[in-house]
Amino acid sequence: MAYAWMPEARRIRAEPDGGPLRGGAPRAVWLTLGSIPGAVSVQSAAERLISEQRACHLIWDPLTGEVAQLVSVLRAGRALGAPDWLDWSPDRISARPRNVNTEGRICVQIGVLAAEAEPFTNGPLIGAEAILSWLDSWGVSRRWPSGRPSACHGGLPAGVRCRNRAHWARGGHFGASQVPGCENSGPGAINTDRLTGGHGLSARPRGLSATRKGTTALAIPA
Repeated sequence: MAYAWMPEARRIRAEPDGGPLRGGAPRAVWLTLGSIPGAVSVQSAAERLISEQRACHLIWDPLTGEVAQLVSVLRAGRALGAPDWLDWSPDRISARPRNVNTEGRICVQIGVLAAEAEPFTNGPLIGAEAILSWLDSWGVSRRWPSGRPSACHGGLPAGVRCRNRAHWARGGHFGASQVPGCENSGPGAINTDRLTGGHGLSARPRGLSATRKGTTALAIPA
């Protein structure tokens, strides 16, 4: 069964979301929120992104394993093309790409509480396997068509090799710096083998279940 709301994640609903998805290969996009590990809570980060109408689907703290979900997997997020950091100024925001947030049967945007200069895969990845298993249930292949995001570090403009639309069309996992039409620079030089290879990952995140009293997870056959 595939759940629109990750069962292990705390649910903090964002409105508005990015609208309906337009179809295509399922994919996941990893971005960093520019925070120092342990300095910002998942709750605070979620509230900030929601207030700025740039919510991603998941916010994850790899040090604690806490996960929050802001947007149903059946709807688009709003993080791609928006700033990669929580601390920003309006004059630093460029125009968002018109359609990239809606591309894919699913396009799960995962905001990690970390900074691109310090790859979060160098530390503990508590809860990563639970996230990956949920993505597996939605058909997101554990491959990186554009390779490791390190080659795109620094937010190169759209059209360069690391933002290859042919790669994007294949689906799978991407760094935000690899998304066509965006100027996102995260997540930095992460170790993709460690993240999606499942080596030494903890499967149990800490968070509030989406199926606790007052909520119901939407189950859809995989």
